[in-house]
Amino acid sequence: MGSGPLGARVAALCDEVGPRLGVSLQGQVFGVRRRLDEPLRVAIAGRLKAGKSTLVNALIGRRVAPTEVGECTRVVTQFRYGTADRVDVVRRDGSRTSLPLDESGMIPSRLGVPRAEIGYVDVTLTSDHLRDLTVVDTPGLASTNTSVSDGANRFLHTDAAPFDDDIDDDSTGAISGAEAIVYVFTQAVRDDDVRALAAFRSVSARLASNPINSLGLFNKVDKLVGTGDPWPVAGPLAADQARVLRRVVSDVVPVVGLLAETTEAGRLTAADCEALRTLSRLPATERLVLLASVDLFTTRDCAVPRAQRERLLRLLDLYGIGFALAQLAAVPDLASGDLVRALFRASGLPRLRNTLDQAFRWRTDAIKAGWALSALEKIASHATAAADRELLRDGIERVLQQPDYHRLRLLEVAQLVGTGTVELPEPMERELNRLALSTDPEWILDRPGATAPELADAALAAATRWRVYAVAGSGPAQSRVALVVHRGFYLLSQRIRAGTRPQPVPPAVGYEGQAR
Repeated sequence: MGSGPLGARVAALCDEVGPRLGVSLQGQVFGVRRRLDEPLRVAIAGRLKAGKSTLVNALIGRRVAPTEVGECTRVVTQFRYGTADRVDVVRRDGSRTSLPLDESGMIPSRLGVPRAEIGYVDVTLTSDHLRDLTVVDTPGLASTNTSVSDGANRFLHTDAAPFDDDIDDDSTGAISGAEAIVYVFTQAVRDDDVRALAAFRSVSARLASNPINSLGLFNKVDKLVGTGDPWPVAGPLAADQARVLRRVVSDVVPVVGLLAETTEAGRLTAADCEALRTLSRLPATERLVLLASVDLFTTRDCAVPRAQRERLLRLLDLYGIGFALAQLAAVPDLASGDLVRALFRASGLPRLRNTLDQAFRWRTDAIKAGWALSALEKIASHATAAADRELLRDGIERVLQQPDYHRLRLLEVAQLVGTGTVELPEPMERELNRLALSTDPEWILDRPGATAPELADAALAAATRWRVYAVAGSGPAQSRVALVVHRGFYLLSQRIRAGTRPQPVPPAVGYEGQAR
């Protein structure tokens, strides 16, 4: 995936100044250059047993990551697109040992390399889901196993690895830091969850402390209400968590990870669907008894063999089974494909994918450009030769003076307001967020269906409002933010009049995958 317009300008800077720097700095600058052409790198972080690997499989669209605690779950594992399926165990010294996927298509349970020597596992897959998104599965944070927790924290801090002697090189190269994070939790967020998010944000450089590159994932919501419908409870709980975490994540999305993995990875077979169909024909009272507990579902006499029922539990758990039986009882001739699609919608994964599109993918250019500029600033600050230092800083300043890079300044002031460092009236905060986090004039200006002249006039009117607020209605901190927003709306007005309206953001979806 190539760079967008912002990333392209930073890439041109790397190409220009890289060959003129000292040898030691050239490699670091060209490393930044390479990263700009790579897909956005998203780290999946969270506690042990939060369901991270299950969600990784759902995002990849294949069951490749082991979900049981074992050797593979104790190391950082990167999943990226490739022309062939391949597993490389990368040692700390950079050497690689290649392994095939096991007979079930998963990473082998034994890696064949002593744990102390492993830097990370690099997995390339032919999954189309990975064409524009590299997914990094991290070990559990706040683990009782110190080495596991330390390994995850090292990964989250590897952005600084080329520069700080006290951070090891385990995750450099292909996983030299993530530009975005999905933090997985179940039930209530705990203090150490918040600290883990803060640790990631503290090394996110230009986007530090900004919710733009962090997303909360409320997993296993099916455990909230037994076998009933969890969404009436999950929705409000996720909204509550989003309010609590609004300064650190862009959104909190509820999901049933197991159901998402099973449906997206194509694990439900025709025999599974037929077993569900058989169960759906039982009297309603018998279905209720079977679904009352795992023990009853597996041990009670039934037309479906126990081994098949145990498999259904592994694939769907009681909530998924109950949901499927209700669908089939209501529509007895429901096709297997339609049943799988209904289960997919019930998992919450459609909303997660859409939120990732909104939160990360369509902001990739700004996120990656901001990351790259910060990386170059770090390189400059650690340069021993004054000439190298000035060459880099002059180039960075030239890039930042270009109008397109005002988007990064908007992200920075949105960060100040979003974290509460600078207070704004709530309507103005919402307007700033729309301007900073979207490229669609109709959505930014809240004028759906408006013509280009109407949008240009509305953008100019917004620029005027913010200018008035900057000079007459605010304190010094608010004034500085307001002047940045004023220029942002003025530039938006110019772009609309010039006829260079960007592609709009995708529509949001609800829990059932329907547009809202």
